[in-house]
Amino acid sequence: MRLDDAVQLWLDHLKIERGLTRNTLASYGADLARFRRFLDGAGIADAEAVEPRHVLGYLVGLAQEHMAVRTQARHLAALRGLFRYLRVERHVSLDPTAEVERPRLGTRLPQVLSLDEVERLLAAPEDATARGVRDHAMIETLYATGLRVTELVSLKLADVNFAEGFVVVIGKGRKQRIVPLGMAARDRIACYLAEARPSFDRGRNAAALFLTPRGGSMTRQNFWKLLHAYAIAAGITKPLSPHKLRHSFATHLLERGAELRAVQAMLGHADIGTTQIYTHLSAWRLREVVARHHPRA
Repeated sequence: MRLDDAVQLWLDHLKIERGLTRNTLASYGADLARFRRFLDGAGIADAEAVEPRHVLGYLVGLAQEHMAVRTQARHLAALRGLFRYLRVERHVSLDPTAEVERPRLGTRLPQVLSLDEVERLLAAPEDATARGVRDHAMIETLYATGLRVTELVSLKLADVNFAEGFVVVIGKGRKQRIVPLGMAARDRIACYLAEARPSFDRGRNAAALFLTPRGGSMTRQNFWKLLHAYAIAAGITKPLSPHKLRHSFATHLLERGAELRAVQAMLGHADIGTTQIYTHLSAWRLREVVARHHPRA
């Protein structure tokens, strides 16, 4: 089977059978397109002709370009996923990635905002304007729930349960989970629905929760831009992204005694090992507190 056809077959499988998001599929597609260009130089077009030495040569090339180790690991993960699928479906006789070791990853702790920085960020939107009311509600919701930015902008009106105080979220792999809102986020959303959203919707009865002034759904890119602008207004100098608020949500919960399994459920992590990075972060922050404030440290 030609490698181009094999890649498309696998991506179709991920989309239809596993329900992966468009962004994840695009990322896998881009990584595999780079691998196909590498194989072009070796005159290889067929999936069956790919050998372990080709995979190793490709990874060495990525390292020589000073690509981040985590990005190298992501490229290998895409290759492993592809060839494992092809092996199971009997499109290839051997998996050329089976004996290839994953690049060693250091423990990179995610950066988080302090409580003071969170408060300043939440105070940055101007509540006197419809946009400010909407933005305040979005940022409050993101910090209150730890949603991914795609999950946030994909929320529908029907996903918010004010009576019980939770939102229904469709996450990776089209998996549904229920996440508590908290009073602050619930109040902000209610304020947005009463004071701002009607002027955006203009009687169209749009299904999306968060709208643009033209009545369309808020996009990931637009939210990134407005969050960046509010970070500057709040005097936050460290780089800020929606995912950093997600990290902050998880870390602040664990620092205050939340159970790891509960945080895993709210974040939508399939593997608790993914959530455990926040326990390392919390321990590091506690050591920092002791080192800074204990008289005998």
